[in-house]
Amino acid sequence: MQTGSSLYFFYSYLLVIQFNYEMKISIIQYDIAWENKTANFGKLESLIAGETLGADIIVLPEMFNTGFSVKPGKVSEPPHSVTFKWMKTMADATNAAICGSYIVKERSRYYNRWVFVSPCHETFQYDKRHLFSIGGEDKAFTPGKKRIVFSYKGVRICPTVCYDLRFPVWSRNRNDYDLLINSANWPVARNAVWMTLLKARAIENQCYVAAANRIGTDGTGLNYFGDSVLIDPRGNIISSPVNDKESSTSGEISMEELSGFRETFPVLNDADQFSIKM
Repeated sequence: MQTGSSLYFFYSYLLVIQFNYEMKISIIQYDIAWENKTANFGKLESLIAGETLGADIIVLPEMFNTGFSVKPGKVSEPPHSVTFKWMKTMADATNAAICGSYIVKERSRYYNRWVFVSPCHETFQYDKRHLFSIGGEDKAFTPGKKRIVFSYKGVRICPTVCYDLRFPVWSRNRNDYDLLINSANWPVARNAVWMTLLKARAIENQCYVAAANRIGTDGTGLNYFGDSVLIDPRGNIISSPVNDKESSTSGEISMEELSGFRETFPVLNDADQFSIKM
């Protein structure tokens, strides 16, 4: 009888811990040095401090080590090479998972690959599905074929990269994730679109959204304003760094609040069923 009671309270305690769980998300935005990995690693090492202390996840922009280059032959690397090893080192140093996309060459193909590395060296990857044809990305890269969702510290995460944001079917929540992450190089000319789509993805999917965008001017002359942001499931901004400044921002997401919101306003239960053909 004593053993049964102890087990009951133990499992009840675990449920309470999971239900009340909060996760700290830190987002970094900066002026990415064009096709210069060493310079970008140095910048990031300076920026990943202070505000990111105690973070569970640190989110970086798209192609965070080179800028948005469509000449992958010049700056690509094999899987688990220089950039991956740097991410592992940073995850160890900060005790936080770190994620963002960079150019990977695998079996003679180039991918805009989003990679997530935890302090325990758990690794998840996603290849950008929607390549930006207007900028020639589709000519240089191979599109991803698999939408992924993975769990980290009890939070279910769906990663996307930049242009993916315009295609809501791809990131449609099927009651299978809690946090949508988008790593981007989204130009200032379409900044209003960026913020509108981020809020829409949060509202329609009843999820948190963490989005990292760069600032500055890239090697092709495109300008970027930042507007990196953490958004709650109602479309409200939780935190955002100072626009057009190299900076970081942090905020907490609550699984208790998310679960309560979904229970009191269960719109996902009425969502249309569909399948995606590859």
